Amino acid sequence: MTDTNAKKDNWQEDPKKLPDMLNVLTILTFIGSGIAGLLALYGFINARASYENMVKMQDKMDQMPGFVRKMMGPDPVGTSLKMLDNGLPILLLSLVACGLCVYGAIQMRQRKKMGFSLYVLGDLLPFVTGFIFIGAASFSGMGFVFGTLLTVVFIILYATQLKHLS
Repeated sequence: MTDTNAKKDNWQEDPKKLPDMLNVLTILTFIGSGIAGLLALYGFINARASYENMVKMQDKMDQMPGFVRKMMGPDPVGTSLKMLDNGLPILLLSLVACGLCVYGAIQMRQRKKMGFSLYVLGDLLPFVTGFIFIGAASFSGMGFVFGTLLTVVFIILYATQLKHLS
């Protein structure tokens, strides 16, 4: 005979065990935030070279296919110049955003609902930063579309896990 206390029903989960979905989301958040932080540093270090490269390519932009021009946004040279001029605040706020996402994920791993709010704040900060320092041009191009889609998907997925947080 088996002990009924030792056996758990399939629908019951161990209250101490982190739900699988929350575990996967937080691990992906750690990886994504690390990559985003490295990309922010890379963008800051290479801002001048990116701007100079964009100026050199300006004459060739009319010859590029339409989808490539759409990926670059309406004014790639102006955007690159604004990113160069505002490099330090953009870098610092990007790193703060990454830190908020990581700290929020850590809090959610500890089953704290406040972590979700911190994560959302960290996810939305780059959009605000882009609008303040770059302008409306930061809301164009394929990078913006991809970033927005990824942000919305993760916020929705985390929101489905709020029932596990207190």
